[in-house]
Amino acid sequence: MAVIGGATCADRHRTLAVETGRAIAKAEAVLLCGGRGGVMAAAAEGARLAGGRTVGILPGASAVETPPNPDIELAIYTGLGQARNQILVLSAAAVIGIGGGWGTLTEIGLARKHQIPVVLLESWDLERPDGVSEAGLMRANNAEQAVSLALAAIDQKGTR
Repeated sequence: MAVIGGATCADRHRTLAVETGRAIAKAEAVLLCGGRGGVMAAAAEGARLAGGRTVGILPGASAVETPPNPDIELAIYTGLGQARNQILVLSAAAVIGIGGGWGTLTEIGLARKHQIPVVLLESWDLERPDGVSEAGLMRANNAEQAVSLALAAIDQKGTR
């Protein structure tokens, strides 16, 4: 399950990301993220504090170029810069977006393009311009609900 969000974040989003990482670990799921700071670091911290596994999909080609945050257990160096967002979302059965900017928006779009469920937690307010409902785009009010919705979507797709 991927957690996406800004490389820098407000305290509120940091708290939500730690709680989300913790909930992912308690669900015995692996946390995937971009492996760097902000929401990514907070989610990885929460997962590791709860005994969970963490994987960082990093933009650089080495730890010298893009060192992972200290709570990343397995770092995957892509050398692809922002194009690594595609690898991150395609490696996840579901995506949880917390806050974020343009990079987060691209990850949300890539996930939905590939029919990967997305749960938004204090993140982008999105709707299709044609008014068609997006079944795979959900909103949550807290970390536990976000993980619960993501797990239910994964189970519904049969990808867990």
